[in-house]
Amino acid sequence: MLMLRKILNIREFSRILMVLGIMMLVISPAKADLDSADKAALNAMIRAYIQDNPEIIRDALRDLAAREEAEQMRAALALLALSDGDPVLGNPDGKLTIYEFSDYNCGYCKRVFGAVQKVLADDDDIRFVVKEFPILAQSSMLAASAAIAAQAQGVFPDYHVTMMTNPGAISMETILQAAKDAGADLDRLQRDMRSPEVNAIITRTRQAADQLRISGTPGFVIGSTIVPGAISEDELRRLIAEARAKNG
Repeated sequence: MLMLRKILNIREFSRILMVLGIMMLVISPAKADLDSADKAALNAMIRAYIQDNPEIIRDALRDLAAREEAEQMRAALALLALSDGDPVLGNPDGKLTIYEFSDYNCGYCKRVFGAVQKVLADDDDIRFVVKEFPILAQSSMLAASAAIAAQAQGVFPDYHVTMMTNPGAISMETILQAAKDAGADLDRLQRDMRSPEVNAIITRTRQAADQLRISGTPGFVIGSTIVPGAISEDELRRLIAEARAKNG
């Protein structure tokens, strides 16, 4: 038994236990139960193996945590990908999708806006989804709702540029002026801003942010990389190259 314990690794030991379990299921009822001596010997072997290899408990817990975290990430990214109605910049059919959690009252969002614009101007294969994440003020909620409503009318890009380059405080007046300058039907825009559909899109974004552990703006998701904060143009380009390399 000592030699057996020395040569078994974790996978081999697990397979043996699985085989034993299967054998217990398929043998005849009359022989299904191990006698007391056999049970004691099996329990002793398992106990001795764990005592000689205590790291298997640590490794098993670590592997379980890693699997659970990976599953949570897959679920979060799947929710993030539900982007019907979200505003889009760049190429709507671009092969690489980048997500930005953004708030129109966020100074850091406005600072990184220039880098985003340069990258999109140089790369016509990026679908850039703006996840409206109004967290800083009530006017953020109004501006986000107007952005989603502007997307529905096909005038979001111009609205977004005006709002992101606005140096002053955001008000309903500045929001409507930005939408008007972009060519929006203001009556329809204001109706849509109050609609359950727009509210549902913002709620979906909040849920995705929570699952991704993004609590501030800006927040970027590039491939499977999460960047919780502002990013330089060089770093943005580097992460784009990495995401494309991973995708082949």
